[in-house]
Amino acid sequence: MKKPLLIGLLLTSITAFSSFSQQKKQLQFFQTDWGRQISWDTFCEKTKASGYDGLETWFPADEKSEAELKAALAKYDLKVGFLNGTNKSLPFEESLKTYTEHFKTLIAWNPAYINCHTGNDFFTFEQNKTFIDAANKIAKENNIPIYHETHRGRFSYNLPDTKKYIQAIPELKMTLDISHWMVVHESLLQNQDTELEEVLNRSHHIHARVGHAESPQVNDPEAPEWKKAVDRHMDIWEKVIRQKWESQDVYTITTEFGPADYMPTLPYTRVPVADQWKANTYMMKALKKRMSED
Repeated sequence: MKKPLLIGLLLTSITAFSSFSQQKKQLQFFQTDWGRQISWDTFCEKTKASGYDGLETWFPADEKSEAELKAALAKYDLKVGFLNGTNKSLPFEESLKTYTEHFKTLIAWNPAYINCHTGNDFFTFEQNKTFIDAANKIAKENNIPIYHETHRGRFSYNLPDTKKYIQAIPELKMTLDISHWMVVHESLLQNQDTELEEVLNRSHHIHARVGHAESPQVNDPEAPEWKKAVDRHMDIWEKVIRQKWESQDVYTITTEFGPADYMPTLPYTRVPVADQWKANTYMMKALKKRMSED
């Protein structure tokens, strides 16, 4: 075989392999049902039509809603990610029991993941660690991803305290909702990249909401006045995703802009100043575009 032909074949093979490798890397997007006021069927139809792979929700409160959700997920071929949380109104032992037992119900549905609002910012380190350890044990026994969200009011309410848990618990896997920390630390954490490293390394799921120094949610991520905040969040999310793509093919993201009153509203009427669904789908499309760029 002549050298030019051989080189050509090799280059073609390398290009094809590279293209195949890139195609394998995926993002799966989940829509929040936070604030949902329509039926499960209508919500799932809209979710699918908007380009989502699934939805994220707390478990339905009654059997009728449960049956409707299950039927709608199957009808529109959507995945589900469930939320579980520490009930902060209960004493520690009772709350731990409720939190732990609820996993059985969620796992029976074989969700894509379970995202937890874990612990209490008023619990001790050891009490919060007990919740995390219990969840991690269940995750391992059932081969179900269980993540612990960076969230105000929980063990992970700020960056320095969260790092203590990460250093003490090698199995701790996080959901990164960094919008909470923007307001907690009253900044876009511009000078904290080194401090963030350990948390980003443990971030296995993202809540894609944009916060700023005065709130966990900008009113409209498309508005030019929030470009700096949006760009900062996108830079952090991209770093996490590309890092995880080195060892896995799929990374999951929930778009989680919330409804009124989490969404700023006009006085007296409580009319939201922006469209929640539009904000969430905008973030999904922006991330897809960002992550498709070389």
